[in-house]
Amino acid sequence: MHVLIVTDRFADLPSPRVAATVAGSWHRAAPHDVLACLPVSDGGPGFVGALAAVLAGRLEAVVATDPLGREVPASILLVPGGAAGPTAYLEAAQAAGRHLLAGVERDPTRTTSAGVGRLLLAALDLGARRVVVGVGGLGTNDAGAGLLAALGVGSPDTLARGGAALASLRPEQVEGLDVARDRFRDVDLVLAADVASPLLGLKGTSAVFAGRMGATPDQAQGLEAALGHFAGLVARRYPPRTDLLSGEAIRPERALGAGAGGGVGYALHLLGGRYVAGVEAALDAVGFDRFGAASDLVVTGCGVFDWESLQGSVPLAVSRRSQRLGVPTVLLAGESVVSRRESMDAGLSGVYTLTDPTAGAPAQTEDRLVRLAARVARTWSPSRP
Repeated sequence: MHVLIVTDRFADLPSPRVAATVAGSWHRAAPHDVLACLPVSDGGPGFVGALAAVLAGRLEAVVATDPLGREVPASILLVPGGAAGPTAYLEAAQAAGRHLLAGVERDPTRTTSAGVGRLLLAALDLGARRVVVGVGGLGTNDAGAGLLAALGVGSPDTLARGGAALASLRPEQVEGLDVARDRFRDVDLVLAADVASPLLGLKGTSAVFAGRMGATPDQAQGLEAALGHFAGLVARRYPPRTDLLSGEAIRPERALGAGAGGGVGYALHLLGGRYVAGVEAALDAVGFDRFGAASDLVVTGCGVFDWESLQGSVPLAVSRRSQRLGVPTVLLAGESVVSRRESMDAGLSGVYTLTDPTAGAPAQTEDRLVRLAARVARTWSPSRP
C-alpha cells in the first residue's frame, strides 16, 4: 500500500519532524507499505522549514527585527525557477511572530511589522522574481505599516511605532507608496495567509485577533479606529483601482487576507500582492496532487482539530484534495473536539487522537505520536504485501 503522510505542526514539534516520526513508526508497524512524506504549513510558524524539507532550494540566512525592533535571525528559502527566475519563500513569523515576545511584551498597540519589510528587501536582493510570504501567528496589529516603512513609505518614526500610533498620522506621512510598489512591479508577490479576514470591521483583524495578542477590549477598539484612519489616508493619497466589470473601487482593506497577521496582508495587497490560502500554497509547492494520485491512503496530522479547523486548516485542505482524487484520508491529532459527523463531512475517514494530553515536552509528545501512528498503521495497512 502506498501511504502519503502530509502533516502540520504537532504541539511543539515542527512539521518535518512530525512527518518523520509518523513515517518511522508506520514503517515499523507496516514494513511492506511504501511511504512518502510532505510536511506542510498553513503559512504560520514553520512555513519555511516545512517547504525546505521538500523543495530543492537553498536556505539563505538573513537578519530581521522582531516586533520590538530587536535583531533576530531568519531564513529565506530560494528555489530556482528556470527562465522565470527564482522563487523566495518567506515566513513573516520569523520577524513578527508572537513566539518572539515574552508574555509581558505582547502589546499589539506598540508592536511593529517592520522586520517583515526587511525580509522582503532581502528577498529582492537575492534576485527573487516570485515572493511567497507565509503570514500567520504574528504578534502585530499595525496594518503592515511597519513593513511599508521598511520599504521607504513614510518613516519608521511614524509608521513603525505600532498600531496605536497610526491614529495620529497626517496625510503627508504616508508618502512613498508608489516608490515601494515600483520595487515589486516585475515580481509576483503572493500572500499565503492562514486566514482570509478583512482588515476592518466585525470580522477584521482588531475585532477578532487583537485580544489574542494581549489587547483589552478598549485597546482593540482603539486599534480598529487607528487602522481605519491609516487605511483612509492611504486611500485618499493613492486612490484604489476601479473594477472594470462593476465600476466599483477595489478596496485593499476589504480584500481576502487583508487582516492576516494584524494587517500585514493589507500592506502586501497595497504592494500589488495576491491572496492564496497558506496551506493551498504549500500543497501546490510540494506537489501534493501528484503524490496523492499515486497513493492508497493519505495520513494528515495537527495538534488540535476544532471548530476553527473546519473553517480552514491543513487537515481540511488535505482531505478536500484527497476527496477529489478518490483517496481516503485519516487524521492524527493531539486533541479533537469535532464530532464524528463533522469530521466525516470534512472528508476524513477516521480521526485518531493521543491518549494523553499534548501538553508537555516535545519528546513526550513525540513518544505518544509514535504509539498512535503504529496503532493507526496496524488498523489501515494490509497484513501482507
